[in-house]
Amino acid sequence: MKKNILLLICTLGFFFSACSVKNSNDLYNLNAKEWYDQIIKDLKDKDLEKADTHYNGMASEHISDPLLETVLIILAQAHIDEEEYQLANFYLDEYNKKFGTSQNIDYIHYLKIKAKFDAFSQPNRNQALMLESQKEIDNFLKKYPYTEFKPLVQTMLTKFNLAVFYLDDTIKDLYKRLDKKQSYEIYKDRIEHSEFFNKSIIKPELPWYRSIFESF
Repeated sequence: MKKNILLLICTLGFFFSACSVKNSNDLYNLNAKEWYDQIIKDLKDKDLEKADTHYNGMASEHISDPLLETVLIILAQAHIDEEEYQLANFYLDEYNKKFGTSQNIDYIHYLKIKAKFDAFSQPNRNQALMLESQKEIDNFLKKYPYTEFKPLVQTMLTKFNLAVFYLDDTIKDLYKRLDKKQSYEIYKDRIEHSEFFNKSIIKPELPWYRSIFESF
């Protein structure tokens, strides 16, 4: 009798567990087109988390299907649009591993630089990001001197350089007010050797509600 009751409990447990899995919209054993359609639906529903989950399912069942190539670019762009740049870079790295060729490698690197550029949307922030991006763009231009994306990347570099110039100028003024003469002279010299020194350039302005907290 006890064995029968135990068997019944286990059977019911398995039944409810199966129902739970079914109701959680977990998907498996879909063809590549079905996975693709599901991910597009997730994006239309503005559910990036589900789209990421369904990408994992698609990638595990269809390792190098041509539709996976399209999905990786779509998801990278979707995360860029949501300012989720680390996840965007993850998908771009995945694309590079699975589908990178000599014909498209510069495009993938360009998208990674663009993700960093889009992440830098406000002055006086992300100094490390600016310096890292400057170095990455320099390397990109050396590695792909004839890329069609060269003008776009050069424009990004100019904007990063200008942002660094104004940040250095702000730090210089801070050291001056704090009477840190040695540090002040270092930044003063750096500014005077900048390509933007004594140029007529409109300084970026912070909204009043941010300048209260971000001014040095």
